[in-house]
Amino acid sequence: MDNFSSTAQLTPGHAEAGASTPSGSRPDIQQQAPEQSTGKKTSDFGALAHIVKSSLGSGILAMPNAFRNGGLAFGLAATFIIGFICTYCVHLLVRASFVLAEEAKAVGGLDFAQTAQQAFATGPAPLRKYALAAKRFVNAALLCTYYSVSCVYVVFISESLLQVVQHHAPDLGWGVRMYMLVLLPVLAVLCLPPTLRRLAPFSILANVCIFVGFAITLYYIFRQLPDFDRPLVAPPRQWPLYFSTVIFALEGIGMVLPVANNMKRPQHFLGCPGVLNVSMSIVVALYAIIGFFGYLRYGNNTAGSITLNLPVAEPLAQAVKLLVAGAVLLTYGLLLFVPNSVVLEALGPKLPEHPTARSACRVVFKLAVACLSVGVAAAVPSLGPVISLVGAIFVSTLGLLCPAVIDTVMRWEKPGGLGRCRWRLLTNSFIVLMSLGALLTGTYTSVLEIKAEYTHS
Repeated sequence: MDNFSSTAQLTPGHAEAGASTPSGSRPDIQQQAPEQSTGKKTSDFGALAHIVKSSLGSGILAMPNAFRNGGLAFGLAATFIIGFICTYCVHLLVRASFVLAEEAKAVGGLDFAQTAQQAFATGPAPLRKYALAAKRFVNAALLCTYYSVSCVYVVFISESLLQVVQHHAPDLGWGVRMYMLVLLPVLAVLCLPPTLRRLAPFSILANVCIFVGFAITLYYIFRQLPDFDRPLVAPPRQWPLYFSTVIFALEGIGMVLPVANNMKRPQHFLGCPGVLNVSMSIVVALYAIIGFFGYLRYGNNTAGSITLNLPVAEPLAQAVKLLVAGAVLLTYGLLLFVPNSVVLEALGPKLPEHPTARSACRVVFKLAVACLSVGVAAAVPSLGPVISLVGAIFVSTLGLLCPAVIDTVMRWEKPGGLGRCRWRLLTNSFIVLMSLGALLTGTYTSVLEIKAEYTHS
């Protein structure tokens, strides 16, 4: 696996056996190599930066439009409720991963897919045969989500650069694909860092860019703030658009376990205040502020991205586009870190044993991924609606459904594991229903967007 990992590795042969082991046996977990378990780890501040950036993406710019579909009062209340539920689901996943890793004596912890596998392999007997399938499902969802979003990142960055350059040099004549080609070397370099610790400076710089961009956006919002005359609650038929935007923008659950497992003091990740609670409080508060006041400022004229409402000719508005594009660019390597690690782990037995050749193969793979994401983005520059469908299906599944199911399966046979009156089972059942609702409404919305996109093209 990639040099990072920070997770224990399931031995391939035993993993297969673990999928169907009888009566309480569990798949063997192979301890990490010494250089992985003793390598340098991420600080609390670096971990906080990773979590904030993984959850705080360009989706926040669509929050005013989400509030347009929810209303001022409904949108504000629902944003905090959804933020709490998403944070609670992350707590479920991380706590389950820590418990299962301790039971399995896994040095370095378990990643998302291994946590799902271990939960099923040690859970109720009828479910143990599905342990390997659970791991493969989570890995497939992670790969589909993050590789497709990486293509959207390329389109977003390129279009932002195109808009700014066209304003200053209208005779240049470059199309969006030319900007993608120019960006390729930078994107390729950002894919190469082998550890999260080396990506931490990029996350911190990206957070600075996006916070400054938000500050400028708030300046434009508050410059001519109207009276509170917007609808407090939007028509219910618009609520699916609101929910899909907020849930899919908030979730960054794929990065949580790699960050938690790679911390110097992983016990600081959960708890009060804890890295997770602090980071998600920042994220949810910013989503609520941008969404509420952005919609209050522009009303029904609110665009899909709040930056489109800013005056194009003003330098500060152009700075917002560049800052947000820069933040997304710096996040590109962080976004691909998890899926690349998953694929490299699977390819591990097939890679050369010589360290230099093995490292070269990893580098070639990461460069190929960068080239492929740019190639797909260039081939289908209006990729957004299709990718949003993938996100609607898999992000709600990864962020809500999987943590609730993993927690339930892990606790099912433990005395008192489900709590008094089985309140944990009731809570997890509610989250499962919510995830299915988000999946259906998000898919419905995305299909409508795809239909509209290709009808007008």
